[in-house]
Amino acid sequence: MGSIVHYAPISRVVVFGGTHGNEMSGVTLAKHWLKDPSEIQRQTFTTESCIANPLAVEKCVRYLDQDLNRCFSNEILRSPESEGDPYEVKRAREINQQYVSGVPSFDFAFDLHNTTSNMGATLLRCSKDDLLSLHLANYLQSNSEDQSMPCYNYLIDIPEKDNAYLQHITKHALCLELGPQPQGVIRSDMLSRMRELVNQALDFINLFNKGKEFPSFETDIYKFVSRVDFPRDSTGEIAAVIHAELQDKDYIPLKCGDPIFKTLSGKDVYYEDEKVLYPTFINEAAYYEKKVAFILTEKVNWKVPALKVEQ
Repeated sequence: MGSIVHYAPISRVVVFGGTHGNEMSGVTLAKHWLKDPSEIQRQTFTTESCIANPLAVEKCVRYLDQDLNRCFSNEILRSPESEGDPYEVKRAREINQQYVSGVPSFDFAFDLHNTTSNMGATLLRCSKDDLLSLHLANYLQSNSEDQSMPCYNYLIDIPEKDNAYLQHITKHALCLELGPQPQGVIRSDMLSRMRELVNQALDFINLFNKGKEFPSFETDIYKFVSRVDFPRDSTGEIAAVIHAELQDKDYIPLKCGDPIFKTLSGKDVYYEDEKVLYPTFINEAAYYEKKVAFILTEKVNWKVPALKVEQ
């Protein structure tokens, strides 16, 4: 752990809210910063705010035609445009053109989300190789003032060619996923926490640009393993609900024999794997259409080398 990773300084940052139009913390903050961006400016770089899916925000729905946060694959962005393309596909290309293909392009993207699950402040990344965002996450964990809403490191390790998430478009990125918060609702505590985290993250980038060396460290990361669907009957209808003993237990170890579902006839369904895993996105409202009751992760310990700006 004696080596130091060097990255080029960050010059342009974009903060996206409203990637899902009913996740109101990011929507509210992005609208505010569009009117008055002074709060998110720093000495060594510029920051812009963007409503990613304006029509979904206008209607207070997750999306119009399809999930915008699954529309940023290289295949979609590079495919020929067609008049019949879904709205979110067109919008993804517009965002890519504005923030990636433009000159100069943007170096860092924050994507602000809410979840209905009890996941606190989840710092989600889709690349294990982005050590800058991992140091940033560690900085947020170390400088957290709100211990009632802890920060969790979350990794969905996706090969670049398969990554369809919004944060895929810039070299460095971090998704903030805060919950529990109902869809279409603004909660003051979630809004304040998200605002605090964004400002602390911008402070980190400013310190990095100024030449501060961030030491090596070890951290626990919750790494995606699998999706778990609800039990279903022969017609495909949900036949069991999240068990009361699992509800709101995001990031709590799940052991063999723990109840996970209760059928509508009152029978308990148990977790049968011998491997202890960590459930997340438990009973997420937006995942019913995706046939996901919760997501299982494994907790892994990572050693991260020191970080300093490239001279």
